[in-house]
Formats: sequence, C-alpha cells, structure tokens
Amino acid sequence: MKTKYLITFLAVVFTTSQTFGHADVAPQPVNTDALPDVGEEWREENPYRAETAGEEVWKTAIEIGASGYNQNCARCHGLEAVSGGLAPDLRYLEANLDGDEWYTERYRNGYTVNGITKMPGYDELLGQKAAWAIRTYIETRPDDGALDDFLDQLATIRDDLKKIAERLVAGTAAYADISAKVDTYKAVLREVANQVSTASGAPAADSAASRAYTALDASAEGVAKATEFLTVGLSVAQ
Repeated sequence: MKTKYLITFLAVVFTTSQTFGHADVAPQPVNTDALPDVGEEWREENPYRAETAGEEVWKTAIEIGASGYNQNCARCHGLEAVSGGLAPDLRYLEANLDGDEWYTERYRNGYTVNGITKMPGYDELLGQKAAWAIRTYIETRPDDGALDDFLDQLATIRDDLKKIAERLVAGTAAYADISAKVDTYKAVLREVANQVSTASGAPAADSAASRAYTALDASAEGVAKATEFLTVGLSVAQ
C-alpha cells in the first residue's frame, strides 16, 4: 500500500471509528538507556534500522520498542500491532522516509477530533529514542499470513522443544543429543525467519521464528524461551 493511500485510509479510520481515547490512560515510561543517543533535534529518518545502526542496535530497538508499544499503544492499535479494526493497522506504514515523516508527526503532535483527544502527543512524554524504538518494532511486524506456510513445521518444533524442556528440568536429557537437536532446529528456524515478509516492506521481520532462533540454545532457559516464542507466535497466526 503506498503511503499517500495509507494516510488517506488512516484519516478516514481515525475520523469515523469509535476508538478508546488515549487521554484517559497515563503514558508508561520506556527505558531506552540501552540505545544510542540520537540528539535533541528530531531525526527525519529512523536511526535504529539495521542498515544504519547495525544488527545489535536494531535488535535492541525492537525489544525496547515492543515493550513501549505494548504499554502505550496496544490498547488501541492491537497486540503485536495487529489492529482489531477500531484503529489504524500501523504495520502497513511504509518503512521509508515518507512513513517516518507521517509517524513522527502523529507521535509528536497526537490526534484530536472535534475537541476529543484520540491520541496525545508523545514527544515530551516519552521522547525521541522511545519513538524510534517503537517505530522499529512496528515496521518489523510480519505481514498477514507470512507464517502460514510454516505453521505445521513450527508447531512440530515447538512440541519437540516442550519435551526437551521437560527432560532438561528432570535431568534426563543427554547433552550431546540435546545439542544436536538444538543445532538442527536453529538452522530450520533461521531459514524460516529469512523467508518471513514484513507488512511495511522492511527487509527483515521480527517474527516468532526469528525470536525463537535468537533465544534457542541447549540450556533449559533457552529451550523454554524458544518454546514460548513459538507458542505465542502460533497462537497469533491462527
């Protein structure tokens, strides 16, 4: 969807929908200490994209942005940025300079209809670093149906990881066996993650597969985290 058509669509939705207002909910602070400073002057373009800041900063921005989004935005825009229809689906805001421009204008100035604040400006409330972290999280959301071709495969991996986790907790798992399976599953998860498309056109998606791939190792904690990511991702996809 081109940005100019998206903006028209968003304007219509904001005007006609009976969404809950943000004004009656106190904004929750976002800890952005782990992110590089961006200065006081507002950037025109997202500084936390992988091609600009590097993959580690990008991943950190996604993690922080996810927390900031879920605390401050999900109530109206939906969990995982999947709108229920009452507010704009922000996943489709293009991951480019045009999309950044629209996003920062709305983030900083908010939105008011007939004197009713539908969305407050978050500039002074949360700041610029939080803005770009949330933007990074939003633009890496998978497109609708992006995991459909992999659901059975991911469910099989998830179910086996559950059994492995139980064996690790019980102390009945042989490390060599677990390590070999983890290596195999990590390779599969990485392959799947590389094929998941974003709704925004961003080059890489932060999907259940990529999250599970990053978390998975031969420890009980790593297996449990990967299992959780896959369980949540499969639930959302279905």
